[in-house]
Amino acid sequence: MATLARASRDEIATLLGALPEHEVLKAPETGTVMVEGRAGGAGRRFNLGEATVTRCVVRLPNGRMGFSYALGRDHRKARLAALLDARLQDETSGGELSQGVATLVARQAAARDLASRKAATTKVDFFTLVRGE
Repeated sequence: MATLARASRDEIATLLGALPEHEVLKAPETGTVMVEGRAGGAGRRFNLGEATVTRCVVRLPNGRMGFSYALGRDHRKARLAALLDARLQDETSGGELSQGVATLVARQAAARDLASRKAATTKVDFFTLVRGE
């Protein structure tokens, strides 16, 4: 689900293909969640601020339910992600959809790696020289 949350609406729509028949249990709705941070990554928690999130819940005719939470206000993306979540639980289509999601995972990992390497080139090492007297 983290991969789908980070994917664009077009990537999800391409994976899903034609919209399957479904029932919307919770229509896409937008709200806010509190985002917490940690000082230094491992220190005390603090409230960083609020983030806008859209969620959706759907059910396929075979009873499989799909859930999604996505940052932002894109209702269509939340609905598509919920449909893809439900379809991924189906044994007949899970194989090819799982391959598509694995491709997204690899693409997102490569993008994170590239961003990390670009940031590493700007890293400055601060150190203190000790002068002998």
